[in-house]
Amino acid sequence: MSTPLSRRALGGAAVGAAAGVALGASAPTASAAPSGSATAAPSERPFRAATGRHAPRPNILFILGDDLGWADLSSYGSPHIRTPHLDRLARQGVRFTDAYSGSATCSPTRFSLYTGRYPGRTKGGLAEPIADRSVGLEPTHPTLASLLRDAGYSTALIGKWHCGYLPDHSPTRSGWDEFFGNFGGALEYYSKLGLGGEYDLYEGDAEYKDLRYYTRVLTERASEYVSRDHDRPFLLNLNFTTPHWPWIADGDEETSAEIVRRIKAGDRSALWHQDGGSIEKYKEMVEDLDRSVGTVLAALRRAGRERDTLVFFGSDNGGERFSYNWPLAGNKGSLQEGGIRVPSILRWPARIDGGQASDLPVYSPDWTATLLDIGGARPHPAYPLDGTSLAGHLLRGEQVAERDLFWRVRGERALRRGDWKYYRGRSGRDQLFHLGEDAREQADRAPYETERLAELKAAWERTDAGLLPYGS
Repeated sequence: MSTPLSRRALGGAAVGAAAGVALGASAPTASAAPSGSATAAPSERPFRAATGRHAPRPNILFILGDDLGWADLSSYGSPHIRTPHLDRLARQGVRFTDAYSGSATCSPTRFSLYTGRYPGRTKGGLAEPIADRSVGLEPTHPTLASLLRDAGYSTALIGKWHCGYLPDHSPTRSGWDEFFGNFGGALEYYSKLGLGGEYDLYEGDAEYKDLRYYTRVLTERASEYVSRDHDRPFLLNLNFTTPHWPWIADGDEETSAEIVRRIKAGDRSALWHQDGGSIEKYKEMVEDLDRSVGTVLAALRRAGRERDTLVFFGSDNGGERFSYNWPLAGNKGSLQEGGIRVPSILRWPARIDGGQASDLPVYSPDWTATLLDIGGARPHPAYPLDGTSLAGHLLRGEQVAERDLFWRVRGERALRRGDWKYYRGRSGRDQLFHLGEDAREQADRAPYETERLAELKAAWERTDAGLLPYGS
């Protein structure tokens, strides 16, 4: 099936072309967004599956940025951040313009990705996000990693876990053969101190001492992993903390030392770094993330695995204080578009052509279902998935039936069906937006589309009734 680009993916081609020239790219940069911002570059075409191809089960490299906003990449319209490596990845694969995270903060989205289910299906997913040791992803729950491991994959998670703490919760208890990274939601990039002042860098379940800049450490580890002589396909979840606060770029050792001093003095808000950062510092961090991804992709290429590896890049939720989200409203923590719409790029040279864009609405649980399908693994019958596999669409051109994308956080609710979005924010007022015409969610159609509003509201409430209530 060819997914035609909507109106929001047709304007601004000149801007995209200019960005490509500024980068010195060999092909025009893919740029895109809803109406009003940079969109598809001249060489980017609507997605169409390359049917009739066959290839072995791929390696899977699933990369997440942390709090990376929807338009923070130059391939998504950023006017000041340059991301040539991720732009190249987009040119080599498919760039999704209407892709979403499973929730509006870190750990619930990770629950939705690892389980393929709504965060509210599990007690740990009710924390928004996890901030203490009382809950986590239960080791008995099947995960993307455990199901793929049972199907013959090697599995590893490098970087941020944020689905519970030791001794009860860990990636190695939930299906990943290897883990190297941090358990908590944030850490200081040099000292590896977490929100409570605890040291938070581990290899498996044991502390690992490395006081270099964290993004460098993760990049090195991931490059080593993809370069190994693997005897079976692998799943690598590579979860960067960049560009999550604190706002520290590589080389900012004085800023690091000051934050560490405050942490050790008992300032539990020091990592939030609310008195620090800037747009320029944020730019440094995102461009460093881009270079780091480029380093890992280069290692994959040198290992001869580029063609047969499915690479996904995205973010765990929308952007934070310094993020560029235009034209979307809202940011991290909100179910407005800016809090949940995220950059998402997919590349698999053996099966999927490059230079394409898709405006198919997709979100985190869909990628779980898709990767299990492509990897030859079946969901556990006792834990049915909430996501929809896109494998038939991506590989064989099958049409994806219209379905609802559902979100719930404390104080907010949202549901998308086609181009229509039902939203209730903290004001308690039910609203209805047509995203194809109003991605900024400013023109409330609720007073004029009362039947549609009632239908989408009822659909949201039916799904909500099957989830755990908050406080359970």
